[in-house]
Amino acid sequence: MRNFLRFILKHHFTFLFILFEFVAFILIVSYNQNQRAIYLSSSSRMAGGLFESVNNVELYFALKEVNRELSNENAYLRSQMPTSFKQSKDYFSLVGDSASVHQYKYRAAKVVNNSVRKHFNYITLNKGSKDGIKPDMGVLCNRGVVGIVIKCTDNFSTALSMLNPRLKISAKLKGSDFFGSVSWDARSTQYVILDEIPEHAFVNLGDQVITSGYSSTFPEGILIGMVDEINHPEGESFYKIKVKLSPDFSQLSYVEVVENIFQEQQLQLEEESKQ
Repeated sequence: MRNFLRFILKHHFTFLFILFEFVAFILIVSYNQNQRAIYLSSSSRMAGGLFESVNNVELYFALKEVNRELSNENAYLRSQMPTSFKQSKDYFSLVGDSASVHQYKYRAAKVVNNSVRKHFNYITLNKGSKDGIKPDMGVLCNRGVVGIVIKCTDNFSTALSMLNPRLKISAKLKGSDFFGSVSWDARSTQYVILDEIPEHAFVNLGDQVITSGYSSTFPEGILIGMVDEINHPEGESFYKIKVKLSPDFSQLSYVEVVENIFQEQQLQLEEESKQ
C-alpha cells in the first residue's frame, strides 16, 4: 500500500493531466454538434471492427467442430454409396458401380499426431478398436491415399504414413492396365516413386497415379498423385517414375479409415491358393 501511494504521489501530475484531458474531451463532445457526430461515427466504426474481429475469432474456433461434422458426414455418405471412384485433378468422388456396392465402410477420424520430417513417419488417429478400427485398414483424406493402419488400442490407432519407406502400395497409371508399387524414397515430403512400370508402357507427365485395386486394403481408383518425372535407368526394362503426392501431409487434420468387409475372405483364399 505504501508503494502504491508513493507511485501516485510521484506521478500525480501525469494523472491530473490525463483526467483534465478526459474532462475536456467530454465537454467538447457534449457541447459541439460536429465533434459529437465525428465521435459517434468513429466509435461506431471502431466498435463494428472490434465485433467483427471477435466474430471472426469465434468462427475460426468453430471450424474445428464444423470439420469434424463434415468428416463424419463424408464417411457416412461414402459407406452408403458404391465404391468405384472418379478422379478430378485434385480430388476423387464416388460413382456408381453395382458390382461393388457396400464392400467398403468408412469411418471418420481426427489426426492427433503426425510426423513428416522423420525417416519413418507415422500418423496417430483418435479412433481405435472400440470404434471398429483394425490393422490393415486404409487411411484416406479428401485428396487421396494417406497410409495404412498398423496398430490399435481401444481409443487410438497408428498408421504407416505414405512418407514411410516401409509402406508399399499397389498402384497403376489411370487409364492403363500397367501397375507397379509406390513407395517413399525418404527425400522430399511431396514425392514418392512408382516402380515396376514396363518400358513399353505409355507414360506422360501429369498422368494420374491411382490405387490398382489389387490389394485387399484400398478400393481401385483412389488418387495417389501425378506423374512429375519419368526416368528410364540404363540397362533396366522398367521406368522409375517420380510422383507428386496429391495430399499435403503437413496439413492433415481429418481423415477417413476405409474397411474392406471382405478382406479376411480374400486374404484367406489367397493364402490357401499359395499352399
